Amino acid sequence: MWKWEAEGEAKAVIVMVHGAMEHHRRYGWLIEKWRLSGFHVVMGDLPGQGMTTRARRGHIDSFDEYIIEVKDWVQAAYQYNLPVFLLGHSMGGLITIRLLQEERLNLAGVILSSPCLGLVNEPSKLLKALSLGLNAALPNLRLSSGLTVDMATRNMDVREADVNDTLYVTKVSVRWYRELSAAMKEAFVSIEKTQDVPMLLMQGGDDKIVKKDNVKDWFNRVQLSEKRFKEWPKCYHEIFNEPEREEVFEYANDFVKSQLKAIGYILE
Repeated sequence: MWKWEAEGEAKAVIVMVHGAMEHHRRYGWLIEKWRLSGFHVVMGDLPGQGMTTRARRGHIDSFDEYIIEVKDWVQAAYQYNLPVFLLGHSMGGLITIRLLQEERLNLAGVILSSPCLGLVNEPSKLLKALSLGLNAALPNLRLSSGLTVDMATRNMDVREADVNDTLYVTKVSVRWYRELSAAMKEAFVSIEKTQDVPMLLMQGGDDKIVKKDNVKDWFNRVQLSEKRFKEWPKCYHEIFNEPEREEVFEYANDFVKSQLKAIGYILE
């Protein structure tokens, strides 16, 4: 994992969890925005992605690998002795949800960005059936993810960078897909176990990767003392990369500051 410290005195720590196929370097703009706004940032690359072991790129044995990894990042954030916020995008949002269902963490708030709670382009029924057998016989078999950079964002600069990004994962294993599918189902099955933490859920209104209806359904069903839903109508999946990203960031920043005020932190 890596740490970026705030410009001046820090207000809190933001732990960020990236999505499937990508890595922490794609979050340079967002990391700098948080840092310049007075927040430390903690982030790493998830197992099988980014700068982690290339031999396992696009593969995990269990979704729990992700949960364990992110829990370690949160533990590292505690060392600052400041309020901690968890921000998860896409699969990182799903990991965050499952972490809140499996653990009880000391968090001041959670931000979910287009959490992966259902896929727009799911494999056919035949492929799903075949994946069950392959998961047992050839779990490491890697297939194309079916995702393209132009599905994620309208930001042409980001698209161009992604096309030339050697760390971007293009193939995923059968086991990875089965574990992702199981985790999406479990997020609904275990919804009553979700830790009661103030939550902001933001969703791209024109998301071409995650089913926004599933996201809304989960949000409406989860029982939290404080929760906010914000849809960004024109945005694709990666709301923090979209042309509107300055506005998206300010909305998230306002949520964080409101939670800090609620727990008695004085902000300038």
